[in-house]
Amino acid sequence: MNFVLKKDLDGVRLDMQTGFAQHNNNNDAVRALQAAKGYEQAPSSVADGGKQDITIAAGKNFADGRGNITVYGGYRSFSPVRQSSRDVSACAIQDQNNGTELFCGGSSNTPYGSFLPLSDRSPLIGQTLINNRNNDGTLVPYDPSYAYNYAPDNYFQRSDERITAGAFGRFEISPAAEVYGSFMFMRDHTFSQVAPSGIWLGRSFAMPCNHPLASAAQLTAFCGANAGTDTTEDVQVAYRMATAPRRDDIKFNDYRYSAGVRGDIGKGFSYDVNYMYSLVRMKETYLNDVDQDKAANALDVVSVGGVPTCRVTANGTDPDCLPINVFQPNGVTAEQAAYLFTPSRSSSRNSLSVISGTLSGDLGEMGVTVPWANHGVGLALGLERRRETLDFRADRIKQQGGTMPSDGIISVTEAYGEIEIPLIEDRPFFRSLTINGGLRYSSYDNKQNSTGFKSSYNVWTYKGEISWAPVDDLRLRGSYNRAIRAPNVSELFNSQGIGNVAGNDPCAGANPTASFEICQLTGVTQAQYGRIPDCPSAQCSTLGGGNLGLKPETADTYTLGVVITPQALRRFSLSIDYYNIKVKDYIGTIAPSLIMGQCAETGDPYFCGLFNRDPRSGAVFGLNTGYIISTTMNTGYLKTSGIDVNADYTFDVGNMGSVNIGLVGTYLLEQVSQPVPGLGSYDCKGLFGYTCGQPTPEWRHVARLSWMAPSDTTVSVSWRHIGGTKLSSLSDNPLLGAPETVVNSEIEAYNYIDLALTQVIDKRLTLRAGVNNLFDKDPPVLSSNLLQTFGNGNTYPGIFDALGRTIFVGATVNF
Repeated sequence: MNFVLKKDLDGVRLDMQTGFAQHNNNNDAVRALQAAKGYEQAPSSVADGGKQDITIAAGKNFADGRGNITVYGGYRSFSPVRQSSRDVSACAIQDQNNGTELFCGGSSNTPYGSFLPLSDRSPLIGQTLINNRNNDGTLVPYDPSYAYNYAPDNYFQRSDERITAGAFGRFEISPAAEVYGSFMFMRDHTFSQVAPSGIWLGRSFAMPCNHPLASAAQLTAFCGANAGTDTTEDVQVAYRMATAPRRDDIKFNDYRYSAGVRGDIGKGFSYDVNYMYSLVRMKETYLNDVDQDKAANALDVVSVGGVPTCRVTANGTDPDCLPINVFQPNGVTAEQAAYLFTPSRSSSRNSLSVISGTLSGDLGEMGVTVPWANHGVGLALGLERRRETLDFRADRIKQQGGTMPSDGIISVTEAYGEIEIPLIEDRPFFRSLTINGGLRYSSYDNKQNSTGFKSSYNVWTYKGEISWAPVDDLRLRGSYNRAIRAPNVSELFNSQGIGNVAGNDPCAGANPTASFEICQLTGVTQAQYGRIPDCPSAQCSTLGGGNLGLKPETADTYTLGVVITPQALRRFSLSIDYYNIKVKDYIGTIAPSLIMGQCAETGDPYFCGLFNRDPRSGAVFGLNTGYIISTTMNTGYLKTSGIDVNADYTFDVGNMGSVNIGLVGTYLLEQVSQPVPGLGSYDCKGLFGYTCGQPTPEWRHVARLSWMAPSDTTVSVSWRHIGGTKLSSLSDNPLLGAPETVVNSEIEAYNYIDLALTQVIDKRLTLRAGVNNLFDKDPPVLSSNLLQTFGNGNTYPGIFDALGRTIFVGATVNF
């Protein structure tokens, strides 16, 4: 809460707020899709996602106001919201028939159990097979009717519990020295949840050709003529353990200490010297996930006295191993699944220490003033030293999934200065004319102890600004800023690991969309071509993570603006600002959809070279064997320009109080990215999906109308507008090529109405209440195939109100 930062709180202040989400599930089109699949539907009306927040602060002034001590504490909790509670997310929406219709899809990893034979002896090599649903011991080609609906268990909103506490104080010894300090603590405990785990396609298992739990027909499909012998053949296995959802238990403990001294030293100058140290500790435990090494043991089964037994049990290596029967639907018991589940654990320790000093003053006190100005020249100088560390640790299970330990240190030394010069004041056509300039020198040293890696670089940054007010009613301003952003500890030092992204392999299937010549550039052999399995549920694997080779990105920013405050309309203000920003060597990733699309359409060796295929199956999915490389890198550039508008007007309405009207909006002119230097660029203005990710509307705004009644009542209505966007693959830019879809070709403009009420009872008590998304507008329902990184639950929760309307009430009490 903002009041925690008050320097002179004298008394006790208590703030409480509670809220929840309410939604009417009446999207008939989506519910019809779920009914067609026989999926359980969301309740007709839900109220969930409760949020509680309480903060208390107590402060005391002393020594005639020269000192203050304030302590505070807070508690916040969020209740989880499952996707099964909303009709728009109760199943995994996908598109079919060339993008002309949506349907409830799902994952090909199911409790039926599926297989991918890799042996040349198999008559069905390269085909994805699944246990027949009639459980007759036969295998049939996989088809979408077997898909597993993974959506219901997934969270829209995590459960979260946070405790905060702290204290800060100050004491003025003299005008030349005020000492101050603070301590802040935060403990956060959150759970995320996704669908149950399983054995995943992508890892090859040595399947005994005389497996005692498999039928003769199944063994023939795996081993061909070797069926029934004591040999083994490579088979990939997928089997969903539909027993318990996976849960990610994450705990954070944050500490922050700060102390300093500041004061005036005469002649218009003041100083501030400060030291700050912060520490963030994280512990993560991932529950109910299959240990793939144990899965390999449980699949390697022999007959001991007619009893199916794990080979590792028979030889004494692992007496706890339990054989699993993946050769029939729902053949894994809860006890067997419990053997397979092994928690994975990781932890991290991140720290930041900063020591800084500033000196600022008005040189006018020393006579340094431009002859045509009334105010003196302002000057600020500063020094800063920062040290940021990362120490991430992962256990065996975490490393099994491709997440490795990492460490790193970034040390920065900076010196900077800024000067502001009033040139002309109180002259005709020059109410004021001021220029401002700044210069900063930064020296970076990066180090990773585990590898011995070191790098360093020195950079200069600078800025210039001009502000001209010809009259009181009008101010014009412009600026240029050269800035850099060095890679942070995560971007530099995070370990690289495997994740998932929506996509389809252009070289997969019996009739690949890409030619053999192009697929060969991605690592496909002649024997694999036409036999490569596509990514399950359109979820391919990607290799992401840090990059020790990163260098700073450089940004050039130009702004022009006008501020209008007419004297004839005294409580009206309007500011319009144009911005143009170009970031060179932009730190980011190349979208996997762009990699797949450009390789398939152009055969460009750069993009095709980012495929790392499984050596046996040729697939780009699995556990560390097949993936698309999408690690952090210095891309070409990012360029954006637009116009920001901010308008505000307050006027009286007689004895009924006053009314305030405000608007904050942005008109986007361009959002251009160059993924690789020299290989073209694309503009995501007005687009969404695939490479462009979440919607980037040309225009969006928040407009607010507030009535302040004489009874200390304030009623506000807000209008949130998000402009419409079109699917990026409909663009004529070849870099945005991807499957087109008619049914999701555009997202219409969205408008939300919010209400808020504040009532001041007296100086001790203020009440408030509100409703956001008053009319409970559904978010857009989109195919999961095109959502990419920022999507969840068939929509973009970061842009649209996925939970429906939210209602809150709160109170602030002063003692």
